[in-house]
Amino acid sequence: MRTQSFQIFPLRLWLLPLLIFVLSAPLWLHVGEPALFVAINQGCLPVAAPVWTGLSLLGNGWGILGVTAPLLLRAPRLMWAWLCAAPFAILFARLGKGLIVSPRPAAEIDNSHMRIVGEVLHNVSMPSGHTTTAFAVASAIYFALTPAQRKRHWWLLLLAAGTGLSRIAVGAHWPGDVAVGASLGLLCGLLGNVLLARVPARCFVHGHWTLRLMALLVLGAAYFLLTEDLDFAENLPLQWLLAEVALVSVVAFAMRSARALRAS
Repeated sequence: MRTQSFQIFPLRLWLLPLLIFVLSAPLWLHVGEPALFVAINQGCLPVAAPVWTGLSLLGNGWGILGVTAPLLLRAPRLMWAWLCAAPFAILFARLGKGLIVSPRPAAEIDNSHMRIVGEVLHNVSMPSGHTTTAFAVASAIYFALTPAQRKRHWWLLLLAAGTGLSRIAVGAHWPGDVAVGASLGLLCGLLGNVLLARVPARCFVHGHWTLRLMALLVLGAAYFLLTEDLDFAENLPLQWLLAEVALVSVVAFAMRSARALRAS
């Protein structure tokens, strides 16, 4: 199974994150990037700010737990997939931000020439943590699907790209931050599936104790979605909706687990 976990994906998929990283070099080397940032940021103005802040929530761990909570019931293996990728995303994002001194757009561009939504951020820019997380989750789920299923779920990666674009639209990140975040996130998704291949199949069966721990994690996400402003005040209505999704999913999961215990 260890050899098979790498053979699941052809070499070209493992090279894709590197390709994105190399092709985006002019951006993260800051060649012409300020002008490109302003053009993208201003080009996003016709779309209301809550759309962009909502997309940014897909790069927040609590928000993702709310969105993916139904997987506890419908596809536990896919829940496992993105949770296997999440530690890599956290590691890469924190390493990058810790090692690279990179000012954010608001620190270098006249703020009157850009739209800023939420808190004005000035440092720790590279890479975009939200983009890294969004691509890690989306690609982990996408690559955990069968090749036939992937043809119908390409929108997962499109949604992650929307999260990356939102980070420019709200004035938080440079295009280079987003491109590097996307490349790292794709790598995390692939690495997450390598870990997933080592998870025993019994862990995907409803009622397994690991899934109960996941249910508690989702319950914790519901609490934070209801009580905290996650990045943007504009997201509160969406947070409440996702909290409801999370709570309904946990209750349904608990009921199914109780039935399984009675049946055994």
